[in-house]
Amino acid sequence: MRESFRVSAPGKLMLLGEHAVLHGKLCLVCAVNRRISITVRCRNDQKIHITSELGECHGDLNALPPDPAFRFLLAAIAKKSPQLIHGLDLNIKSDFSHKIGFGSSAAITAAATMLLFALTNGETDLHPIFADALETIRSVQGEGSGADLAASVFGHIVAYRMEPLEIRLHKKHFPITAVYSGSKEPTVKVIEKVKNLWQDNTEIVDAIFQAMDKISHAAEEALLAEDWPRFGRLMNVNQGLMDAIGVNNSTLSEIVYSLRNDPGILGAKISGAGLGDCVVGLGEPTQNDLPFEALTLGIEQQGVRFD
Repeated sequence: MRESFRVSAPGKLMLLGEHAVLHGKLCLVCAVNRRISITVRCRNDQKIHITSELGECHGDLNALPPDPAFRFLLAAIAKKSPQLIHGLDLNIKSDFSHKIGFGSSAAITAAATMLLFALTNGETDLHPIFADALETIRSVQGEGSGADLAASVFGHIVAYRMEPLEIRLHKKHFPITAVYSGSKEPTVKVIEKVKNLWQDNTEIVDAIFQAMDKISHAAEEALLAEDWPRFGRLMNVNQGLMDAIGVNNSTLSEIVYSLRNDPGILGAKISGAGLGDCVVGLGEPTQNDLPFEALTLGIEQQGVRFD
């Protein structure tokens, strides 16, 4: 193993099936061409030094500090610390803000898991890396579908089911647009809100999740046929179901309809948990009168990798 090397993983955007994926339904998520990288240098002692735009963290392999800003990275290190024979200097760089819902937690966990596998056992197969990283994420936040992580580990567009596990990769290219709403509600709070709705209206919400599942399957068929207009129409339908489970708001609606009014956009919906964060549009805007800054992205074909 080289004394210093770099690993990176892409961010993601949820395309279809948010929330339903936590109930065993299919979702579609894609990797985006914005990455997080970790440059690692092996030390001659047992110290861990982490630096990033979020700040710095210093500790020891046997006494890692409880720093919320680096909780996923620290959890990944803690799992492998008995196998590490030296400390590490870790420098994190990101092509996107952690405030935007591009899955920074999943991307940093994917990158950290690959570099730690490489340091401890030379393993670089993506499936064990995915499984190990998913354990780390769930140990930190209590639950998680793994959809974000699948995009960060494998790249491409991913048709993903949490249980029973399904991961199907689709190597398709089409421009996508992300618009940040200016605020972000913690995902766990939004999930809890939807969970409460489900508990009070189980049959109704189950039917909504089943409809989301059918939309994701239909969108996967459209994807295989490269029928992008149909894919966009299905995104619009899924947006209505996101509204139905209470994760829409007036700002997100304004962005959604502004995007849909643009002839370059084939469909638009909330991306992620909702009640803030991003709207995703299929296509590239041709007009410049959107209420918020739009970021045109490409679908990243490579997942976690050594750079």
